[in-house]
Amino acid sequence: MSQTPTDVIQLLGPNEQVELYIRQKIYHPKINVDSVLLTNERIILRHPRELGLKKDYTDFSYTDIANVVLDKGILRSTIKCMLRFGGDPLALTELPNADAEKAYGIIRENLVRYQTPLTAIPGTTIAGTAVSPQSITREVVKVRCNSCSKLMDENATQCPFCGAKQ
Repeated sequence: MSQTPTDVIQLLGPNEQVELYIRQKIYHPKINVDSVLLTNERIILRHPRELGLKKDYTDFSYTDIANVVLDKGILRSTIKCMLRFGGDPLALTELPNADAEKAYGIIRENLVRYQTPLTAIPGTTIAGTAVSPQSITREVVKVRCNSCSKLMDENATQCPFCGAKQ
C-alpha cells in the first residue's frame, strides 16, 4: 500500500476516510486505471492521461453496488462489483492477493453498512446496530378460515371475523 496522493485527498468529503489505496495498473473495461482508492463511502478510480500530466476520476458509491465477487488466483486476484442499475461490472483485475483480500473485505463491509435493514443479513452490523432475525420483518402468511372462508393470519388461534377456533 502506497502513500495516498494529495490530488485524491482533495476529492474526499468532510467525513470520508481513506481505508485502502492501491497503486497498480488495473484494467476496467476500456479504461486504463492508475490506482484505486477505497474510502468509507465510495470506490474512486484514478485515470492518468497525457503522460500523467492530467488525471480523471471515476467514483462508485457503495449504494450503487449490488454484490461483490472475489476471484482469487495463485498470485493475483480479480474483484468484480456488480452494479445495481445494470451495465458492465466494475472489475479490479491483476491485484496482488493480499491487496485483493483487504479490498474485498472493505467493500463487503461497506456494502452491508449501506444496505437497508430489510436487505441485510442477520448477524451483521449496520451503522453500529446489530441486525437480529427479530428486527427483520417477515411477510405475514394468510390462510382461509374453515368456517367463514375469510383470510386471516396463519398463526391465529381464532378467526377475527366469525370467532371460530382454528
